[in-house]
Amino acid sequence: MSWPQLQPFLVALAIGLLLGFERERSHNRRIPAGSRSFALLSLLGAVTASFGPWAVVAGLAAIGALMALAYVRTNSGDPGTTTEIAALVTYLLGALANSRPALAVALAILSVGLLVSKDRIHHFVRDVVSEVELEDAIKFFVIAFVILPLLPDRALGPYGVLNPEKVWLLVVLLTGIGWAGYIGVRALGPERGLLVTGLAGGFVSATATTASMGRLSRAGGSLRAPLASALAASLATFLQLVVVIGYVAPQVLHRLWPPVLVSALVLVVVAAIVYRGAGRTHDETTIPASRPFALRPALILAAVLIVALLVGRWGADVLGPEGAVLAAFAAGLADAHAGAIAAATLAVSGDITVDTAMIAIAAALGSNLIVKMVLAFAAGGRRFGLGFLAGMLPPTAVFGLAVAAAVAVG
Repeated sequence: MSWPQLQPFLVALAIGLLLGFERERSHNRRIPAGSRSFALLSLLGAVTASFGPWAVVAGLAAIGALMALAYVRTNSGDPGTTTEIAALVTYLLGALANSRPALAVALAILSVGLLVSKDRIHHFVRDVVSEVELEDAIKFFVIAFVILPLLPDRALGPYGVLNPEKVWLLVVLLTGIGWAGYIGVRALGPERGLLVTGLAGGFVSATATTASMGRLSRAGGSLRAPLASALAASLATFLQLVVVIGYVAPQVLHRLWPPVLVSALVLVVVAAIVYRGAGRTHDETTIPASRPFALRPALILAAVLIVALLVGRWGADVLGPEGAVLAAFAAGLADAHAGAIAAATLAVSGDITVDTAMIAIAAALGSNLIVKMVLAFAAGGRRFGLGFLAGMLPPTAVFGLAVAAAVAVG
């Protein structure tokens, strides 16, 4: 027997042993199937797959009946069915290994990861995720897996710049990053400080978070912790920018990522210096950030993005490259990412050059920063506003110089 003929069965055996070891080690009580049983189940899946799909279905029915009988006999005091389900998964992975061994191994590793993370997953669901965040997750799944597939994937509207599917996919991407960042910071942040709150809020709306921290600073009398939190919110803007530009225009990201990286590192240093003197006295005075996902901001983002694309294309056609830069600057007043995405999209379509897109992205970030500064002064007063201005000046200057150097070098 040659290696290609033998490989699927060896892969199936390895998958069965891996899942069986985990099941046997995770239980102190008697279980219906141990490591040897799991190995045989996976091997049986590979054997039945070699006969054809009907053999796999018949084997699955037989194993399902055996697992149901074993559950009745051994789990009278424990209603859990994880082991029985894992046995069925093991059989199917063994069958999959007959035709796609690499995929079967990858799925087996993911399955084991889920099994060994039982306590972490239960803690995350019961203690970390709230009802509001669960509702927002459902809304996100609706816009990502219900609305998105229904939208047409073709150019529409003036200049043919509007592709409903691509525009909505960018909305899904941005809101998904915001939701994941929000939940990730909530899950991984060991201390409930304002710095963590600011970073989480920045993934949703850095502008709104800056205003919230300004109000907190004025109400509580503390300056450093809310100010560092507002700076951390702006850091989230840089992180999201890298992801969305990488999706829309990899060639633009190739030129953009060094300025973004350097300025983000400078911002991290500045925020750390500001937060260092904040102390621990205000750790419990956190305020909740915006909801991780809301439908209205997503619709506003889509509208701003459409307008930015239309105005940018019109500006590039009538006024030349300067028109696209002005359009990005105007869009940045509402949302920095909308202006940046519009500029990158125009660069991909060839309406403007990559250099012009770089300048337009800088203009979008600059106008958005102006809005943040106005809100910082209005919500937090003179001290907070000046502090935010001083904190954002170094990373902004570094970003501007780095973009200018990248454009000059070409």
